[in-house]
Amino acid sequence: MKLSRLYSNKPDLFEPVEFVSGLNVVMAEIRLPENRNKDTHNLGKTTLGRLLDFGFLAKRDPKFFLFKHEELFQGFIFFLEIELEDASFVTIRRGVSEATKISFKRHEAGHQDLSGLPLAEWDHQDMPFERARDLLDGLLDWRALKPWAFRKGLGYLLRSQDDFRDVFHLRKFAAAHSDWKPFLAHVLGFDARIVAQHYEKEEQLAEKQSTAQTIKSELGGSIEDISKIEGILLLKQKEAEKKQKLLDAFDFRAQDKDNTKQLVDEIDERIASLNAERYSLNQNKKKIIASLEEDQILFNPDEAQRLFDEAGVLFKGQIKKDFQQLIAFNRAITNERRGYLQEERAEVEVELKRINAELNALGKKRSDMLSFLSGTDIFGKYKQVSDEMVTLRADITSLERQRGFLHRLQELRTEIRALTEERGHLQTQIEADVEKHNSDPNSLFSAIRVFFSEIVEEVIGRKALLSVSPNQAGHLEFKAEILDESGNATSADLGHTYRKLLCIAFDLAVLRAHLDDKFPRFVYHDGVFESLDDRKKKNLLVIIRRYAEMGLQPIVTLIDSDLPVHTPDDAPGPVFSPDEIVIMLHDEGEQGRLFKVQAW
Repeated sequence: MKLSRLYSNKPDLFEPVEFVSGLNVVMAEIRLPENRNKDTHNLGKTTLGRLLDFGFLAKRDPKFFLFKHEELFQGFIFFLEIELEDASFVTIRRGVSEATKISFKRHEAGHQDLSGLPLAEWDHQDMPFERARDLLDGLLDWRALKPWAFRKGLGYLLRSQDDFRDVFHLRKFAAAHSDWKPFLAHVLGFDARIVAQHYEKEEQLAEKQSTAQTIKSELGGSIEDISKIEGILLLKQKEAEKKQKLLDAFDFRAQDKDNTKQLVDEIDERIASLNAERYSLNQNKKKIIASLEEDQILFNPDEAQRLFDEAGVLFKGQIKKDFQQLIAFNRAITNERRGYLQEERAEVEVELKRINAELNALGKKRSDMLSFLSGTDIFGKYKQVSDEMVTLRADITSLERQRGFLHRLQELRTEIRALTEERGHLQTQIEADVEKHNSDPNSLFSAIRVFFSEIVEEVIGRKALLSVSPNQAGHLEFKAEILDESGNATSADLGHTYRKLLCIAFDLAVLRAHLDDKFPRFVYHDGVFESLDDRKKKNLLVIIRRYAEMGLQPIVTLIDSDLPVHTPDDAPGPVFSPDEIVIMLHDEGEQGRLFKVQAW
């Protein structure tokens, strides 16, 4: 499949582009001296690639130049003629103002002008956008891309300047890696099915883990044992059934009996026990206070010395000294004992506070029960039991909700374990598949990496390595590196010039490896020779022409200052023949631009 013709309904503003089967050159001449040092010239060599993308049914994007400046282009209708595998042709008709209505016409001869053909004579008229894409996918019949549609591979076939930033990850692949890595693996000959399944399992696993985390948050962060929840729920349900029967019978004798038994057997017994405990603690507290008050040393050694002096006993300070040592020793013992007593007193007071609070609560509960038993208003009792039923039902609903969450959480954990295991199996399969294709010299990937290295080596005299390997998570990592003389990867590929060369080499190598498949045959490279020195430009041009002779259709754009300069051993004459130059642009007014309109 190759490009044949691109034209519009306004040939005076957009001249038809007649593509040839081999090398196609879009040349831009910078004739005005003041424009020679500009980085961009807005002549249209990059715009051509965007128009081809529009013809291949790119989605309507308000940032796209045709829609961003719709006041300039709203009357344009573009026609893209494509040569199919069987040597027949199809023309795609798409207007700017009604960009989602597409028409198709099949015909045997190429280079037709169908701009004046009435719409009624087209094979398919004003088809809805998605149906038009499906139809074009069938007409192009790029079977080697299946199960992906034709649009998936166009990013590598229509490389703008922005698409030379990375060999594999194109600007249009702004989404997750799962959107483009399986496709790229397929193009390179790997088993894309397991790569896609691995991403699907990861997505499912992340979704399940997120749901499990949400459930944990709903449970408040504390996850009870499911058995405990079931047990409490059962008891609450039995109690609710009992109270419901009581309400249904409108008979409170059983309730009275239960309350009386509970009052006598439980509450009074508990109150008595707490009172006894409180009495014991109060006695303890009194003894502690008394001990703290008694721990005082009332002996005064100075008074004792004065008394002995009056009695005529002379020991020259010895008695006073011994008593002071004794007092100091006793004071140390007393202080330690007082610390223990104060700690014990604090514990007793805390326990008394707890007992008093419980006694107050039990006293209120006892009072309420006695009021219920002594009450004669049957409707009051009915209301009280009804209120208790409301509380019970609320508890049951909450417990059932927790039980549901816990059951779902258990199911999710089982599913997460299964998905984790399946993901592990897929990762193992990916690793085995990559190893198989890397080690097989006859594999499609081996052919592509050989072609890739040959192109780079012929242009810059260095080998290049194309590698694919799974990382620790099982995701494929694609690398394109330039090697030094020792065969080690260098940082040369990090520069824009060499990165562009790697992109061109990759695209050409893939197309060549798929020459025998139902695969596209054209590739568009914008600014192909920029930043290369003359010798490398000539080397690259030799390769591009050789690939054109193999049956490919390279389309390259350049400005005249990027043309390789002749050396003494070169044959004189122009670099490109007139047949190869399909568009000649220049900067001398509107007539030199791709669109003969004012610059936008």
